[in-house]
Amino acid sequence: MEYISTRGGGTPLNFEQVTLAGLAPDGGLYVPRAWPCFSEAEIAAMRGLSYVELAVRVMTPFVEGSLTEDELRDLCMRAYGRFAHAAVTPLTQFDEQQWLLELFHGPTLAFKDVALQLLGRLFEHFLKKSHDHLTIVGATSGDTGSAAIDAVAGRERVDIFMLHPKGRVSDVQRRQMTTVLAPNVYNIAIDGSFDDAQAMVKRMFVDQDMTGRFRISAVNSINWARLMAQVVYYFAAALQLGGPERKVAFSVPTGNFGDVFAGYVAAQMGLPIEQLIVATNVNDILHRALSSGDYSTGTVTPTAAPSMDIQVSSNFERLLFDCGGRDGQALAEQMRGFEASKAMMLTNAQREGASALFTSARADANDMGRAMAWAADKCGEIIDPHTAIGLHAARHAEIDKSVPIVTLATAHPSKFPDAVERATGQRPALPGRVGDLFQREERMSELPGDYDAIAAFVAEHATPSA
Repeated sequence: MEYISTRGGGTPLNFEQVTLAGLAPDGGLYVPRAWPCFSEAEIAAMRGLSYVELAVRVMTPFVEGSLTEDELRDLCMRAYGRFAHAAVTPLTQFDEQQWLLELFHGPTLAFKDVALQLLGRLFEHFLKKSHDHLTIVGATSGDTGSAAIDAVAGRERVDIFMLHPKGRVSDVQRRQMTTVLAPNVYNIAIDGSFDDAQAMVKRMFVDQDMTGRFRISAVNSINWARLMAQVVYYFAAALQLGGPERKVAFSVPTGNFGDVFAGYVAAQMGLPIEQLIVATNVNDILHRALSSGDYSTGTVTPTAAPSMDIQVSSNFERLLFDCGGRDGQALAEQMRGFEASKAMMLTNAQREGASALFTSARADANDMGRAMAWAADKCGEIIDPHTAIGLHAARHAEIDKSVPIVTLATAHPSKFPDAVERATGQRPALPGRVGDLFQREERMSELPGDYDAIAAFVAEHATPSA
């Protein structure tokens, strides 16, 4: 399997190279040269597989030439063996049409664990072969940081530097990062927004002074391997609800567009998906882009769903590339214009390509609260604010009643106890496996939202590449 940049530059890479690289040197994101595709019979034959065996079946085409099937199976067994539920990503029923896909049974109680527990092991596997050292630089609006840190803490040949916006993540989210005291973990609280942090991370990937000294990689969903692992649970849910003979729709609370783009990949691989609903909060750049073609940033508004408080959705570039005819040079020019002006209009081809599968919805604080209250009062389910935004969109979607709609439950409600209690009157408790979180010592560095300061900190503490 070969991978190419969405901006048309550089040399195609294999899976091992693209996993360790993260972002392409031209600023683009890596995608497969062509989408692998399963027949209906091949998908039907996946019914009844364990999550590990399903993951191996779905991901094998993407890792061809870099991992054997047995190596991939071993990595998946170790990654998903840490989950608290035997099904890894179980389904729960709300009513006759609405379903919940629980993605929060990993060690840090968020959907990011599904991919990052595997990614951490992929890093370790590949670095042992090359005897090199990796410097992971990431930005988080909440859950990516803790999941990535848990996945690589204490691992050999890896340092991780995780940036988060100071005061803009929940107490649980922050503590899940800052209480990991492994010597290879560096937490950085910056003055600024998630978009500021993400922009600095992207800049570091094209800073030749940094890339010349350190082998820098990513754990954000700009890393293809992370997104690949998320494709699996779309297959898992659809197969349980009658796929491939029966179509299924998915509602995805969306910030950086990686989770819902994984659904798009599943559809390209042959999984019959009726619709992908992009659910945003009031930071609604994706809703505006998909409904009117206007991809223009605004000011980030802090909300009770902080992982969605984003104005620049990095993975949207992958969709624009695929729907725009895979013209890397044209997209590079389009993205340069966006990076300069923070505004652009989607082309007709991009809009038409997206509308074939995607719709979108926007939820404000009241919509979010009502969705949490409905789930608690009518279904006995306590959900977090991000999941509630997805549920709001799902319940208002104009989709035939015969089509199941699966809302992706992206985080355990105990990560956002104040917001949940306001909406439902119930304060969710942390699961026992993380119950002592607020008694643990914290460690982090506070830095200005300035690229030079961040780069200097990384350079001071990172291990140079071999």
